[in-house]
Amino acid sequence: MITLNLNSVIHLSPEQFEKLCHANPEAKLELTARGELVVMSPTGGESGIRNMKISALLYLWTEKDGTGVSFDSSTMFQLPSGAFRSPDAAWIAKTRWHALTNEEKKTFPPICPDFVIELRSPSDSLKELQNKMQEYIDNGVQLGWLIDPQTKQVEIYRASRSKEVLQNPDRLDGENVLPGFVLELAEII
Repeated sequence: MITLNLNSVIHLSPEQFEKLCHANPEAKLELTARGELVVMSPTGGESGIRNMKISALLYLWTEKDGTGVSFDSSTMFQLPSGAFRSPDAAWIAKTRWHALTNEEKKTFPPICPDFVIELRSPSDSLKELQNKMQEYIDNGVQLGWLIDPQTKQVEIYRASRSKEVLQNPDRLDGENVLPGFVLELAEII
């Protein structure tokens, strides 16, 4: 991951950032609320498998539960702070999702997910991911999981509460945000 400080040179508007992303579809880009352009590294095979399992399990639960919609790591959200972020997996309550216009749903949706998961890859900075998780919470995420297979640690972020750190947990529970969703971690960490 590379972070470029553009503030002293240019300020990208939401429209300009979207054009930049569409002009460079092979690059995975994010934009922080401070105007920093983040160039994400591609993941390796093991991270790709873990990410697919997480997304698939969240999708299957979402389809069965019926109260929300789930998203994979290729979805970019425009957060209230102006940041453009793409979590590894995300979920939004249907009522909130359906409040968006059809045009907003087609672009980078201007909405903060209710739930996010970030999976640390070997190329990811833990501190940068922790900052990203806090940014999600500051923008309205109710529950977030930062899963670190390297340390077999999970950080749980909740709105209005301190971060909780679990060492080598067997499973994670969606609590009151995703009631009934359980992520078994045996093949993830």
